[in-house]
Amino acid sequence: MLGTLMLIAVPTLLFRLLGAVGVRRFATWRVSVVHGLAVMLVFTASAHFVPSGLGPMPGHHDLVAMVPPFVPFPRLVVYATGVLELLGAAGLVLEATRRVAGLGLAVLFVLMLPANIYAAVEGVSVNGKPATPLWFRIPEQVLFIGIALWAYLPGRDRRVTGPDAAYAPAPGTRA
Repeated sequence: MLGTLMLIAVPTLLFRLLGAVGVRRFATWRVSVVHGLAVMLVFTASAHFVPSGLGPMPGHHDLVAMVPPFVPFPRLVVYATGVLELLGAAGLVLEATRRVAGLGLAVLFVLMLPANIYAAVEGVSVNGKPATPLWFRIPEQVLFIGIALWAYLPGRDRRVTGPDAAYAPAPGTRA
């Protein structure tokens, strides 16, 4: 149940530690968290393409079972969402595409919410384990949406140029 959250938290802390020791790319919590989300997405996206039962992560068959009955072509939808998660992860790590990826992922996470609700309500087991309860699934999904929107919003971690540059904080300092 906590595995997905750990797939964000642990990389985020490692990225932020790198920032603390001088790796400028990870000089802010925002960038570190966004990269943590990207790591999580690579792992969760891989589940869309592998057979179920190969390891601790769910597989393709498990994810197809989570798709609500009103969604047509569930197998294709699972493959498509896996591709979108991988594209989103790549987009998050590139500063030029981070905002677009953040917005796209926020929309994707909202669209995937019915599958998470369906799986919880119907008791769909994933990888042979009981369904994650709704009280955990919805806040978890809201967290993913929030991080994606944080990536979308213009941040202070961007270099300020032009007339406002004189008033911009130095890199690594607080405004």
